Amino acid sequence: MAGKKMAIIATKGTLDMAYPPLILGSTAASLGWDVQVFFTFYGLQLLRKDLSGIAISPLANPAMPMPVPMPVIVSVLPGMEAMATMMMKKKMKDKGVASLEELRTICLESDVKFIACQMTVDLFEFDKSEFIDGIEYGGAATFLKFAGDTDVCLFI
Repeated sequence: MAGKKMAIIATKGTLDMAYPPLILGSTAASLGWDVQVFFTFYGLQLLRKDLSGIAISPLANPAMPMPVPMPVIVSVLPGMEAMATMMMKKKMKDKGVASLEELRTICLESDVKFIACQMTVDLFEFDKSEFIDGIEYGGAATFLKFAGDTDVCLFI
């Protein structure tokens, strides 16, 4: 019997949306699943060598728990994104949650295949030297060849 397969499409490059594809991918791989993650549009940010610019925005994120209740208008003030990002990263560290870099490394060491969308790389004129080693470049057809034969396919 063939092992399970999971395909994930990662489209967001924010801190809160970076964790799901990496956690799900690494967990599935640890269960012996064959996993591929297709990074497209803003999701390509997660393949950059430097992840220090990955942030979280309290704006338009009403489910984000804040330490004190704040009116929505406060979210647009200068510095709020940086503050929210700092608070979230500290909370994650205090709770023992792995960093994005750690999760990404675990994925690669667990043979999760990372595919960078070539069309998006070309569209935004990214230089491939900005991205980590160990990834592949391909288009939608490359990913769909795998995704069409999976047990689980997720769009994040």
